[in-house]
Amino acid sequence: MSSTTPRYKAIEEFLLERIHGGDYPVNHQIPPEEQLARDFSVSRMTANKAINNLVQQGYLVRQAGLGTFVTDRKAESSLHEVLNIAAEVRGRGHAYSNDVLRCEAIEADDEVALRLGLRLGAQVFHSILVHRENGVPIQLEDRFVNPRWVPHYLQSDFAQQTPNEVLVASCPISDVEHVVEAVLVDAQTAAWLEIDPAAPCLSMIRRTWSDEHLISYARLTHPGDRYKLRSNLKRR
Repeated sequence: MSSTTPRYKAIEEFLLERIHGGDYPVNHQIPPEEQLARDFSVSRMTANKAINNLVQQGYLVRQAGLGTFVTDRKAESSLHEVLNIAAEVRGRGHAYSNDVLRCEAIEADDEVALRLGLRLGAQVFHSILVHRENGVPIQLEDRFVNPRWVPHYLQSDFAQQTPNEVLVASCPISDVEHVVEAVLVDAQTAAWLEIDPAAPCLSMIRRTWSDEHLISYARLTHPGDRYKLRSNLKRR
């Protein structure tokens, strides 16, 4: 390691080497900060920074009163925020890509009309994308957008901007509704996600508003062994 490399990086590399090498499997408790500080002749603050970085990257999880443990590092999304999936993937140090399967104007059927608060048969914009992390599908996004609020949606280059980024740029999100359930998917969805049709999945229905305007309705499907959803509640 170069003499100019921060000391906390040495601890990060030490821990990552053992995680990737299998010495520290999932649920393994890593050495405490005090021990890492002694072993690397650094301050406890430096050891804490290394651990915090790996927590933020999803390699470790802290459990109050117990210690810090190796996590399974599934892709993770918050239920209380509308985050850009490309930024989530890149934030984990991984490569993001997507496949655009549909990008079209259609007439709203009963379900879409009800979810978007439109009349039956009204024109809506429809897109289907597969989002990938290091080439592996982690989400199928089936989205419907009210053309009144995002009239240029179908002209967007989703290789450069995800649908979420396009919506946020046009209509800043003020409210979001999530409904989550465990599902089994049809053969077409399984093929798009490159999974066995019998594999369990997580389905999230998301509706987003900008002020009083209902902008978008999306069905987000995630392979159950590749994704997890997180909810944080702060008690006053």
